[in-house]
Amino acid sequence: QRVRAETGFRECGIAHLARTPSDLAVHEEWLDLARTYQVDSCLLSKRQLERLLPGCDTHFSGALYTASDGRAEPSLAVAAIAEAAQQHGAIVMENTAARGIETRGGAISSVITERGRIDCNAVIVAGGAWSRLFCRSFGIDVPQLKVVSPVLRTYPLHNGPEISVSGRGFAFRKRLDGGYTVAHGGVINYDIVPDSFRLLGQFFPLAWNARQELRPRLSGRFKVEWQEPKSWPLDALSPFEKTRILNPAPLPRVLHSAVENLGKAYPFFKSLRVAENWAGVIDVTPDAIPIISDVVGIQGLVLATGFSGHGFGIGPAAGNLAASLAVSDKLSVDITPFTLGRFYDGSKIQPIAGI
Repeated sequence: QRVRAETGFRECGIAHLARTPSDLAVHEEWLDLARTYQVDSCLLSKRQLERLLPGCDTHFSGALYTASDGRAEPSLAVAAIAEAAQQHGAIVMENTAARGIETRGGAISSVITERGRIDCNAVIVAGGAWSRLFCRSFGIDVPQLKVVSPVLRTYPLHNGPEISVSGRGFAFRKRLDGGYTVAHGGVINYDIVPDSFRLLGQFFPLAWNARQELRPRLSGRFKVEWQEPKSWPLDALSPFEKTRILNPAPLPRVLHSAVENLGKAYPFFKSLRVAENWAGVIDVTPDAIPIISDVVGIQGLVLATGFSGHGFGIGPAAGNLAASLAVSDKLSVDITPFTLGRFYDGSKIQPIAGI
């Protein structure tokens, strides 16, 4: 309704399945937090889950269910939001690398792109997996690592479930064309890089929480990131032009396992045919909570990064908050949990159970 275009959004509900009572207890711990924000999540018993998702062949103890949650199509939504922004005066420059920023008197004065300088008094760094490298070039330390997530889409399947579901070893959501997007959800593929050692202390609690899912590996990324410069001249080629897109291989074995797990849990999906598979790089913070924050010492600089796999889902609200910071508008929420300073002011950094 807001962008007046099809984004693929459908309020279908989302269920996070629990195989054991201990899994259900983790969901219940998260639910205690959700209630404080008036989220309509609830716990489903085994019988309630069977009514919601008939045809399941695997025993589940129950599920965490949010009826008001939904799904959308990134390829449609991103274009629709960009076009709506343009109608309100925004200028979108595609295939244009931002090389860095310039300041005057401790405040943003311009951003330098491969096409030239843009004078401005505010910059929002929403570079995803590139944000740490970009910020490092002007002395801002953003604690962020990267994980690789493979995904596949199926050809259309008729009369399949509308609800989006995640279980142990599989996750799926319906697409507008009647097919499904499928991921594993229980494996965290992680390339060991120099930052793995630089940020070990900050990321250890998160790594320990995810130790059963974490799959570290030594690959060519170590050498690539070891050779990345700490800074570069703004009138020359930047790292963001040398590698415009992080496009990792889709990890067929992980996707095969996801399809196998899904077919065992829901025989309906045994007939699926894979139309395409791909992978993406996800930016992660030490507590798996995004950084949406201004930066002490550089007036007009705002960070919106480290979304830890939740960027598309919370993007509209996060964008609104980042924009409010950039124009010094009244904030709609307490920004304290999202500040960059939480990683350096002695605050206890502890990932929340269930996230």
